[in-house]
Amino acid sequence: MSSDARAAYDEFYRGTSRRTMRYAFGLTGDLGDAQDLTQEAYVRAWQRWSRLRDYESAEAWLRTVIYRLATDRWRHLAVRRLFTAKAPPGGVAPAPSEDTLLVVAMLRKLPPAQRRALVLHYLLDRPVEEIAVETGVAVGTVKSWLSRGRAALALVMEGGERDA
Repeated sequence: MSSDARAAYDEFYRGTSRRTMRYAFGLTGDLGDAQDLTQEAYVRAWQRWSRLRDYESAEAWLRTVIYRLATDRWRHLAVRRLFTAKAPPGGVAPAPSEDTLLVVAMLRKLPPAQRRALVLHYLLDRPVEEIAVETGVAVGTVKSWLSRGRAALALVMEGGERDA
């Protein structure tokens, strides 16, 4: 890979890594998992950088990778937890606030599509139209996810339990 391509990737990483981590944490609710997903997504971006750097939104591609990795992880979570011990965070990032932990715990009770839409819209300030393009659904579907997600969060906040 040329030095220009490396420099472009480095700039991409520096410009997106904080938002990407915040997105991954919003999806998973676990700092260690978020770091793992983010690292894996950037490795995949590096491997495909020659094509990816020409994409209109490489960052959206990266979030899609993280979402798919997180979904795979959720599917295998029960088995993974049986066979592996969770390592404590390495202190790479500052600890999240209590408010953040509370919001993430509530988000984890929502279906993945609603959670994804809420995280993109409220944590990453993405407009509805951009979320629709990134997720490959109609604008109305995103609005529905957001509306249902807000309603479900309100229920969870009132003490009602909801599982994804």
